[in-house]
Amino acid sequence: MITSTKNSENQDAATWQQALSNCITDPAELVEILQLDPALLSAAKQLSNAFALRVPRGFVARMEVGNVNDPLLRQVLPIANEADILPGMSNDAVGDLPAIKMPGLLHKYHGRVLLTLSGACAINCRYCFRRAFPYQDNIVSRQQWQEILEYLRNDASIQEVIFSGGDPLIASDKRLAAMMSDLEKIQHVERVRFHSRLPIVLPERITADLIRALTMTRLRIIMVVHSNHANEVDVSVKQALKKLQAKNILLYNQAVLLKGINDNVDALVALNTQLFNCGVQPYYLHLLDKVPGVMHFEVPEKTAKELYAALQEKLPGYLVPRLVREIAGETAKTII
Repeated sequence: MITSTKNSENQDAATWQQALSNCITDPAELVEILQLDPALLSAAKQLSNAFALRVPRGFVARMEVGNVNDPLLRQVLPIANEADILPGMSNDAVGDLPAIKMPGLLHKYHGRVLLTLSGACAINCRYCFRRAFPYQDNIVSRQQWQEILEYLRNDASIQEVIFSGGDPLIASDKRLAAMMSDLEKIQHVERVRFHSRLPIVLPERITADLIRALTMTRLRIIMVVHSNHANEVDVSVKQALKKLQAKNILLYNQAVLLKGINDNVDALVALNTQLFNCGVQPYYLHLLDKVPGVMHFEVPEKTAKELYAALQEKLPGYLVPRLVREIAGETAKTII
């Protein structure tokens, strides 16, 4: 029996939505699946009350059983160090709040605006710089969307709209298609950029319906994915990235330099070459944003510069991302 295209697409949508709803949220289940020391549970449960554990099962399947230092596990497992209080921390380390022009819209840099479509993610990364962002007051509702469109129409300098979050690909295909249709009617808007972790952590999201929603437009579409370690890129991720590339969506990667995860030359070489082989151009390597709960991941700037110099020796220039830090109030990312 031949399955119709429509039925196949409906099945794709059900598959990613089921995977999203079936994420692991209980530290005890994560510890049991990976056969870790139950002593980890006390801190994990306590800290996940403030910033919940959330990780797709497919991402967990890429972790090494029994290895508490697995580079993927370290990105998602709450540990006691998150409670450390250190100098220099801020809930708004990158200066998002002063850039809010109306609910759901940040206008921080010339020529582009950022929209927070959702506060939800498929994965809660423990180093997240927006873990304290007031999403409840800054989600784009239907009424606010009309106000945002008016804001865009009235500023001819805006050429690019960035969909962020949370994760913008949590939004439905129908909603994304409607937003793209509205944006392409604004003559001076030329590009739409998506910043999403889903192609990496929940590759089931990259369906034919989604790609159609993003590409049936005159606008140039850019997808900035977020991968920190080569072990994140399995066969399913490679297939998802190839689907996006095949439809002429420009693919870039931004990573965060994280202690104990990718703070060595071999890990960075593997990450950037692996992604490039999937059609993804290395873009940014961020120094950590200093929000509470993340400082155990910090790599000192001096060490970061040494690693970067070694990376430049190992790779051709087109495989080397820019080493940057985001400083609140600056007009662009600061190159380190």
